[in-house]
Amino acid sequence: MVNGYFVIDSHCHIYPEKIAEKAVAATDKFYGSTAYGEGTVKHLVSAYKDFGIDHAVVQSVATTAQQVKSINEFIASEVRESNGFLTGLGTLHPDSDDIPGDIEHLLELGLKGVKLHPDIQGFQVDKGNLLKIYEYCEKKNLLILMHTGDYRYDNSNPNRVLPILKAYPHLTLIGAHFGGWSVWEEACENFAGIPNFYVDCSSSFEFSHNVDFKDLIFRYGTDKVLFGSDYPMWSAEKELETFFGMDLGKTANKQILCENAKKLFGI
Repeated sequence: MVNGYFVIDSHCHIYPEKIAEKAVAATDKFYGSTAYGEGTVKHLVSAYKDFGIDHAVVQSVATTAQQVKSINEFIASEVRESNGFLTGLGTLHPDSDDIPGDIEHLLELGLKGVKLHPDIQGFQVDKGNLLKIYEYCEKKNLLILMHTGDYRYDNSNPNRVLPILKAYPHLTLIGAHFGGWSVWEEACENFAGIPNFYVDCSSSFEFSHNVDFKDLIFRYGTDKVLFGSDYPMWSAEKELETFFGMDLGKTANKQILCENAKKLFGI
């Protein structure tokens, strides 16, 4: 526990040890940043237990359709071996010839949702086979955690995400990075109040000098926000320091740090 609160980090990326260094370096290059962590389960679990973080939701994304099965099996294996410390999300890719089969496989593995990253995976969220993914996930009551927003790319900004929420009203969608990285205000104006839309606070607090995230949290509703660090990009310990510095109150803290994630991921 941290400051008396049970803490779930709802947004963590992990990689097999043999490729973790390369994967983290590639992400650093893509975003022009330097990651805090190693990207391995060993480092994540060790650091989080030192911090007092109680649980982590882990994921990875397939950059080709051929990677989907092996990545989902890797995530599921790490979850099984974690003694209840981890919950896993699967990956899908729109180029797959068997999206329904991929979804059935990740459900059989016990994964609790799907992570999509349009910038890394190379697609626009409102086109092509993505619609098939949303259709099947909605049918299977399988939530999606989606990287949303980036002024540099026209892949997942609010104008592309909003029609999805309207077309699939029973699909639970979590918009990472407060629903739109770098377009935070536009995202909140478009998404606040939509019943099937949630946000996490990952990879956002670093930019708090430009944005009033406390205001965004209350506009979305404290029952619609999840704590996430985007490990290995940022230190969850430092992200929590910023979070507690907003002084949201006990009820909001419990919801954002724990209760909302427990409800959505079935933890």
